[in-house]
Amino acid sequence: MANVNVRIDADVKAKAEAVFSRLGITPSAAINMFYHQVIITNSIPFELTAEVPNKKTIAAFKEVEKMKKHPEKYKSYTSVDELFEDLKK
Repeated sequence: MANVNVRIDADVKAKAEAVFSRLGITPSAAINMFYHQVIITNSIPFELTAEVPNKKTIAAFKEVEKMKKHPEKYKSYTSVDELFEDLKK
């Protein structure tokens, strides 16, 4: 057997242990199940997603879509050098 030491928020620990108790399992059994699922699936056994984009990023996405629909309204460049020259003006 091996030991795993983990730091976790006290409120999260209490809430999770309440669920474990209702299920009739110990925290050790729950963690052991998690580890087994990692081995079985060769991955984290639940979906991991990135945070939802913030307002500034969403606005940038919308701006790009607008530019795609009306490319004639926006200047384009044939090279990075051309872009940088224009930025110097």
